[in-house]
Formats: sequence, C-alpha cells, structure tokens
Amino acid sequence: MSQKLPNMLESTIQKIREMVDVNSVIGQPITTPDGVTVIPVSKVSVGFGGGGSDFVSSKAGADNPFGGGAGGGVKVTPICFLIIKDGNVRMMPVPEPANSTADRVVEMLPDTLEKLTSFLDSKKATE
Repeated sequence: MSQKLPNMLESTIQKIREMVDVNSVIGQPITTPDGVTVIPVSKVSVGFGGGGSDFVSSKAGADNPFGGGAGGGVKVTPICFLIIKDGNVRMMPVPEPANSTADRVVEMLPDTLEKLTSFLDSKKATE
C-alpha cells in the first residue's frame, strides 16, 4: 500500500492537535474586579479514523491509483468551574443536560410541584 493513507491520518491528527490544546481542558482564568478568579474545566473527547486502498491499474507500468479518506471530530463538554476567593478554592459542577424522558421528568418535578401548590393555595383562597 502506498504512503498516502498514513499521510492522511497524520494530517488528520495534526488538525485535531491544532483544534485542541491544554486551554480546551483547563480554560483561561477569569478574574473579576472584586478579586474572584474563575477557571473553567472541560472534558475533551477525540475520535478519528481513516481507510483506503490501492487499486490495480489496467495500464502496464502505471502507478496504482489510490482511493481513501480520513476524518476526525472533537467534543468539548464543560464539567465544572473552579472558583478561587481569598485563598479558598470551591468547585461548582456544571449539571449534565437531561438525556432521557425520566431525567426530564425529575428536572421538571420541583417546578411542577411549586405550580401545583400555588394553584391549590389560590383555589383555597377564593373559596
């Protein structure tokens, strides 16, 4: 097989390296005027793949044609914020979004109960 496939994979990996650096995981610190420093922390997921093949040429003595492709992707997910104030560090997690119907119901439950309680209280008040 020709050197084209390793070159494609190397090029893909290089592009991913250009997109993701250490600042993608531990973000740049943000300092507020009152002396609080906030540092974002993220999780980075990377995936890539590629494939190809040399084809047999029908012309005698010609180079075999090559066909292939490579690709990759990066996903950055915020995990938490580190909050530094007066020498104390506190971690504030970022909640994950609801992925299932059950998760959405659990998220909506407190607000729904509050609305129901408010409705029942207003109904009692009018009676």
